[in-house]
Amino acid sequence: MNAGAEHIRLPGASLRYWPAALAADEADAALLRLREELDWQQREILMFGRRCPQPRLVAWYGEPEARYRYSGLQLEPLPWPPGLVELRQRVESLCGLSFNGVLANLYRDGRDHMGWHRDNERELGPDPVLASVSLGAERDFQLRPLRGEPRSIHRLRLGHGSLLLMAGATQAHYQHRLPRRPGLQQARINLTFRRILPPD
Repeated sequence: MNAGAEHIRLPGASLRYWPAALAADEADAALLRLREELDWQQREILMFGRRCPQPRLVAWYGEPEARYRYSGLQLEPLPWPPGLVELRQRVESLCGLSFNGVLANLYRDGRDHMGWHRDNERELGPDPVLASVSLGAERDFQLRPLRGEPRSIHRLRLGHGSLLLMAGATQAHYQHRLPRRPGLQQARINLTFRRILPPD
């Protein structure tokens, strides 16, 4: 297994990428296990003043204090299942950080997606840290600056078993998304491990 990290250089961002955080057989097993083990739901979120179903399935797990709010949703953490406990330990070891919650996203095929956004909720603190594990179909991850040239989009292909760490001022300076991939039939699971801070 090659767990070496690559530094992705973007002005004002702190990004590290492990192309093979999990060996291929580990990633295969995790994909199958989590697809069955997690309590996947399609929730409604608030977008531009109206409620609509998320174009993917989600699940939120964590410590009892890790309550998380985004897009009009209040998420109460479910207890950590064994498959997520093992991945959390691997991610914390690679990143040298601790996490108390994880948002799991299941993209059933290339039609499921995530629009432009920032993970800058108050619970994540002034410099949010997100460790994003990808399992299954390879998908494009895109970042664009909040200020400056809006067409300046950085693209990163997130592979099966990879890990992307976003830290520092990344959320202050950039938005990110996972666009549709027409024709793709394979599923992808994305796990974004987070540190939820206690309320003020």
